[in-house]
Amino acid sequence: MRGLLLCCLLALATCQNLRYDLTLNPKKTYEYRYEGVVNFKVNRANFAESGVKITCKARITGVSGQTFLLQLSDLGFAEYNGFPEKNDYEPSPKLVKRIAAQLVKPFKFEYTNGHVSDILASAEISNTVVNIVRGILEFFQVTVKTTHTIYELEEFGLHGKCQSNYAIEEDTKTNDWTVTQVVDVTNCREKAEMFRGMAHAMDDKLSEERGVSVFSTVRYVYTVKPSAEGGLITRAHGLEQQHFSPFNVKGGTFKMQAMKELTLLSVSDTVSTITPGPMESKGDIVYKFEDVDVHMPIVMQNLDNPIPKAVELIKHLAEANMHMIDNASTDDIIKVYQLMKVIPTEGLESMWKQFADSPEYRRWFLDLSVETGDAKILKFLEKRFQARDLTLTEAWQTFLLALQHLQTTPELVEMAKIFLRMPYSKSYTYLWHTVVLSYGSLVYRHCEYHTPCPMTAVQPLLDMATDALRRNDREEMVLALKALGNAGHPGSIKTIMRFLPGVAATPVDLPAFVQSAAVQAMRLITVRDPHSVQDITMNLFLQKHLQSEIRMLALMVLFDTKPSMALVSTVTTHLMEEKDLDVGSFAYSYLRGFARSWTPDNHFISIASSVAVKILAPKFGRLSYFYSKARRVDWFDDDFLTGLTSEFFMLKRANNIIPSKIMSKGKFHMIGRIIQLMEFGICADGIKELFGTSIPGFKGNYTFQDLQTIFKVLQTWEKMPDDKPVLSAYSRASGQEWFFADISKETIRNIITVLNLSAEKTSLLWAAIEHLQKGTSWNYRRPFLILEARYFQATTLGLPVEISKYYNTLSAVTVNSKASINPPLTDHLGQLLNSEVSLETDGFAGFSKDFWVFYGISTDLFQCGFESKNKMPVVVPWKFTAKINVAEKKFELDFPPCKEEIELFSLRYDVYAVFRNIEEPTSPRKTSLMLISDEATEEMTEVLNRNTWYPFHNMSTEGDVYGVGLCAEYSLKRQYYREDYPLYYFLGYANMSLKIVPVETVKPVDKIHFELDAGPSRHPMSTRQLLKTLRKLSKEASNRINLSSDSASRQRESYRRNYDVMMESATPEAVFNLKAFAMRENEKPEGYDVAMYYTPEAHAQNVQVIMSQVGDDTNWKMCLDTSIEADAEAKAHIRWGAECQSYDMSVKADVGQLNDSKPALRAKAHWTMIPEYMTKMGKRIERYIPGMAFLYGFYQEHEENDKQEVSASVVAASPNTIHVKVKFPEYTVFYNNMSFPIPYEGWEHLRNMTNPTMN
Repeated sequence: MRGLLLCCLLALATCQNLRYDLTLNPKKTYEYRYEGVVNFKVNRANFAESGVKITCKARITGVSGQTFLLQLSDLGFAEYNGFPEKNDYEPSPKLVKRIAAQLVKPFKFEYTNGHVSDILASAEISNTVVNIVRGILEFFQVTVKTTHTIYELEEFGLHGKCQSNYAIEEDTKTNDWTVTQVVDVTNCREKAEMFRGMAHAMDDKLSEERGVSVFSTVRYVYTVKPSAEGGLITRAHGLEQQHFSPFNVKGGTFKMQAMKELTLLSVSDTVSTITPGPMESKGDIVYKFEDVDVHMPIVMQNLDNPIPKAVELIKHLAEANMHMIDNASTDDIIKVYQLMKVIPTEGLESMWKQFADSPEYRRWFLDLSVETGDAKILKFLEKRFQARDLTLTEAWQTFLLALQHLQTTPELVEMAKIFLRMPYSKSYTYLWHTVVLSYGSLVYRHCEYHTPCPMTAVQPLLDMATDALRRNDREEMVLALKALGNAGHPGSIKTIMRFLPGVAATPVDLPAFVQSAAVQAMRLITVRDPHSVQDITMNLFLQKHLQSEIRMLALMVLFDTKPSMALVSTVTTHLMEEKDLDVGSFAYSYLRGFARSWTPDNHFISIASSVAVKILAPKFGRLSYFYSKARRVDWFDDDFLTGLTSEFFMLKRANNIIPSKIMSKGKFHMIGRIIQLMEFGICADGIKELFGTSIPGFKGNYTFQDLQTIFKVLQTWEKMPDDKPVLSAYSRASGQEWFFADISKETIRNIITVLNLSAEKTSLLWAAIEHLQKGTSWNYRRPFLILEARYFQATTLGLPVEISKYYNTLSAVTVNSKASINPPLTDHLGQLLNSEVSLETDGFAGFSKDFWVFYGISTDLFQCGFESKNKMPVVVPWKFTAKINVAEKKFELDFPPCKEEIELFSLRYDVYAVFRNIEEPTSPRKTSLMLISDEATEEMTEVLNRNTWYPFHNMSTEGDVYGVGLCAEYSLKRQYYREDYPLYYFLGYANMSLKIVPVETVKPVDKIHFELDAGPSRHPMSTRQLLKTLRKLSKEASNRINLSSDSASRQRESYRRNYDVMMESATPEAVFNLKAFAMRENEKPEGYDVAMYYTPEAHAQNVQVIMSQVGDDTNWKMCLDTSIEADAEAKAHIRWGAECQSYDMSVKADVGQLNDSKPALRAKAHWTMIPEYMTKMGKRIERYIPGMAFLYGFYQEHEENDKQEVSASVVAASPNTIHVKVKFPEYTVFYNNMSFPIPYEGWEHLRNMTNPTMN
């Protein structure tokens, strides 16, 4: 009994000495087996997958109490690319050998209380391999608390500093603990992630409430065996799942699944330890990004010895795209981009010397070098600016793109300042603009990644603005303010305020265009310091003595800050007391646009604006388009998390006819980001002053007489002030202003001088014509990486998962021309009006656009995942001869016959599972995402047949007369297309194309001839008789659709009798004659002949058009007779077919007054016989109309109307409303009291029409 009791006491003491807190014994050697697998798939069956598997043995040996060595051996690496039912992992022996060469040397790490604090390795070991080691060591980065079974804490791990939730369960039989750790990798305080190329894409937090595009979960399960020394991990399993969609993850996703497992094989006493060589610290357990800008996920190549590779590729690109765009060369362009990133500065210099004397190679080199992206390109451009060996165009284009793609480190920002001080930068106006504006953009991107943004970055621009203000240099003020607007630095507000009226501490009298630039300089600070901008812009808006333009711009910037409901209410209150109708009209229309907004970023503003619009509608809701307006149209789809916004602004000042500013801009909303698209603006200060507050004779109806009045005013342009530009224009991309220019009176004078026909041989135009007569050739090529947006995130395996988008274009134009002039020029350019000019030209214009999306693992050793590629080439080649004779009003074009197929447009799209490795960079494995049916196994066939959608269409129209045809075809391949998941609409293959194809003809065509003859001509008697027949047919059509009273009919009948008399006494002249013939040797031409006749009468303007097919055994004709009569009545009668007798249609419209003297406009279309395809098309439209009419507020009545007629009427019901009614054969739609913005005065002239009262 005593023995049993002693045993129990000993067992109890042993249990109480067991420890679970993790530790490693420095006197022991631990051997583990490790396996890590990452796989990319789609959450549906029968899609291709891609992945990798890494296996090895890990041996941990103690060096000291807290320092351990890690040795890896028996490395295995296998790749997967294919379909689950058909393919398996395949070893990559070459890659294993490359990685194993780095793993021969051991790693050292510090380990205390279950946490890895520092990792050391040999200097030559790559960052990729170190991160893989981090993925193994992360299994030892776990906090085990012995006092809690459920707990949470924030701690460092592979993914960064994140929140972890722990749960502990004990196995009562073995005393082992099962520790489950769930890491919230979505909301890490310091997350191991990185963005590239997204500085200009603003965050849209509110869109995340509607859905996200990336969602991740991470879970670890550890088995901990207790001992007296501490807990030991005997088994561990990690699982990370990430769901990604280019849209909302709710609508179907790609899936990354990363699993890793660590199993304890043995524990033994350490017999001996190795002595490692020199090591350096590689950092802690948190994943480290390195060289991400060099390695591009859509291409892999050996980057050793990059200069000769880049030189060879540039030469190949130049030659391959010399005569036509080579669609296969896009991948080579991406390769050069990557090579440029690793070429040293001296390498760029040597390449420049090699290419500088070749115009074609030189252009390609400069365009591709901008992707270098670091200090090398700045040093290269600095030397070019010092040597002044770039043309103006080369300098500003290269500098603009180089700074746009430059990294934004503090060192590079400091280096870029030197261009603000270089004399060459200031030698040309537009180059100086580019340098200053580009530097401002660089500061903006720098501030996106460095918070708070240092003042040193923006200080040169602040000094420039202050100095310009001191010197009263207005042009320099505007430039500095525009650059500060690009920078968007909150620290620049105090400087900007000095240029603003009513808020500056020391008021300065500045012109409106400077104040305007100052207001817009705050447009990007609205995100970084919204409250300061709100205070300033609200102050400006409430200063009613300011010019309307400044107040309206201030309101626009104020709403960019996303004001609160209280602030919107304050604006509304002040607008109720607004006397300036331009400001009121603009503000009301601006608020109404927000009230109708669907985009997430405007959710709260939309609610506030809806209330404001209801309050302001009685006062400003009926103002016409003659006042300032803002128009906003947007769309957003929650399933796609995608939307578009388009805005248009017209800013006017009171009593001015011409707007002072017109602006247009757009935004693209995509997965939580807002990208500002191209923005354009025009300022017309000079023209505005030319027109003043009124134009003598201008009625505001924009009739022909009004247009003549405006033209007469424009002819007096010399009266405009010399100190103001006639027009100013600017353009912004991604919110960054990159170009602005002023058109001055001097510019207009120079243009008039160059184009003056009395110019002599010293004229630039004369020199250009002489050059053209000798024969000229012009080539333009420009590759341009428009978008490189990348997102990186650590995975549990220590491999980076990347989501990237690339958008590259290649534009090209080639023109070869030679002209001859007969008789030749001798004295002045006016002789061209009496000469025949012949021009022979050939060439092409086109572009190729490539768009990639990559989702997967991308390292310097391998890439695996999904890749979609969209290629869209457009090419328009030409070859023709033209003849122009101005004196004879004759123009001819001759085209050669079509002998080969020409693809004008194509769109090719596919999604692949890809795998590339650095040991075989030229042999990537790419598997189309969708399984081809004949490759499917028996088990897959049923699923494929049920879910596959594979339409194919080919449509062609052939001109057998000319021997040429136009063909369009498309084919699609989709799976799960009918599912309610947007992602699957786009997964698969697509091919669309538009081609010009040769068509076989009975006799070969020598050339296709077009001729336009506007000279005097007489038509034979047969045509005169045809015109009489036309008139007779038009009398009959008019009787069928007559809208007017009997008296009006008698009046028109009198006009027609006069016309018949005229027709008998004179032969009509054709206003012009157009021929389109296929010419054959020793054969009569075939094709079409069009003649237009103008036959005016006393009270009507009549035009007849006759189109005839020319050739043997054909009598097809089309006859069109139109008439505009003095009583505001317009008619058109068209007949076509054999001798214009097969088909018949008439259209008539007139204006006048109803019985209650209300102005009205009515129109009617009537047909007696039309082709079957037109009948089917009309039926389709008739079915579509009711739904659309309902959406726009129309009502519908079911009533039987004329079966061969459609009519419409618009009646002025009040000064600001109209009644609209449209009658179709089966029903009538109408809308009473529709709001109409044209003021009632616009209808007044209808009261004076001679047309009698309508019934």
